[in-house]
Amino acid sequence: MTYFLVLFSSLVIFWLLLSGYWSNGLLIGLGITSSLLVAWLGVRAQPSSKTANLGAVWRLIPYWWWLMIEIVKSNRDVVRRIWWPERYPISPSQDRLALSQETPLGRTIYAQSITLTPGTVAIEVAGGKVLVHALTREGLEELRRGEMDRRVSWVERGRR
Repeated sequence: MTYFLVLFSSLVIFWLLLSGYWSNGLLIGLGITSSLLVAWLGVRAQPSSKTANLGAVWRLIPYWWWLMIEIVKSNRDVVRRIWWPERYPISPSQDRLALSQETPLGRTIYAQSITLTPGTVAIEVAGGKVLVHALTREGLEELRRGEMDRRVSWVERGRR
């Protein structure tokens, strides 16, 4: 029950922060209903996932903040490459990167984080690796350094 309440309240807060609808009763009601449904589904799926625990939910919060900062930095880089292509050329690159995540949920969080970051796309997750396409070699090199991989593993397992 504690897991459900924490998940539900986290989803409602996240929805309110992202939606910006604080005075429309219908939209707030629909957001709360959606959050209830997702929390219920999350509790039902919990036995099949090793990472569905209260600690992982709390560790997601600092990860989201870090990811938002990375998204802004990457977005700035992509905009520079669009506005000044002679000064900041693209160099499309593709590679398979090893995954250190142990569960399907951890691998999904990692692949989605790559795709959310402008200039990179996770194409395929298979065989303990993720196929990544990047707009630049520098973007792919940043992923190879493994900071995002380490942070997602921390969310998943609670240790770096």
